[in-house]
Amino acid sequence: MTKRLRVLIADDHPLYRDGIARAVRERPELQIVAETGDGRAALEAIRELTPDVAVIDLSLPTLGGIEILNAVRRYRLPTQVLVLSASTSGADVHAAMSAGAAGYVTKRTDRVALCDAITSVARGQAVLGRDLQAGFLDEVRARGRTEQRPALTRREAEVLRLLADGHSAPAIGRRLFLATATVKTHLAHLYEKLDVGDRAACVAQAMRAGLIE
Repeated sequence: MTKRLRVLIADDHPLYRDGIARAVRERPELQIVAETGDGRAALEAIRELTPDVAVIDLSLPTLGGIEILNAVRRYRLPTQVLVLSASTSGADVHAAMSAGAAGYVTKRTDRVALCDAITSVARGQAVLGRDLQAGFLDEVRARGRTEQRPALTRREAEVLRLLADGHSAPAIGRRLFLATATVKTHLAHLYEKLDVGDRAACVAQAMRAGLIE
């Protein structure tokens, strides 16, 4: 007989938690080992029982879903965590997946799809609801642009714009009423922040980072 997958359910809405439990009990390959509406109790149960999958809401009293995920990763627990949340925010999905969630589905997910997701994450597969994928990718792209975009001073930004327009250091100095040596100092700072070695690469990297159009 195939070993049943052991499941923990953590949701602070009793009626919804009961609905999840009924759906799980209908699947012969799944077995509920714990149910709770409290985040700290959920983490304690995960540590004590080491279920194959923990289905948790992000918003739990005493300890939130992200905190549970961080603890599971910190303690190197073998339990796979599937987030089941009402939130469809790309930021929430990104935060959960970055914290180590094996999957994220919304509370609009039907019973069959939810149980399929539990089975999939237990097998080591990543699961992301179709209705969440676009928002998650937008968040990844936005964070990527932010991470690539260094903070510039107002003067560095002015020098960069004039550099992109093709002006030389002396010409930039005349426009901004700065000594050429001062302009070159700002350029050196720009090269360092953008990790480049010349003006052409500086402009190209600045465009990629969204610092100039």
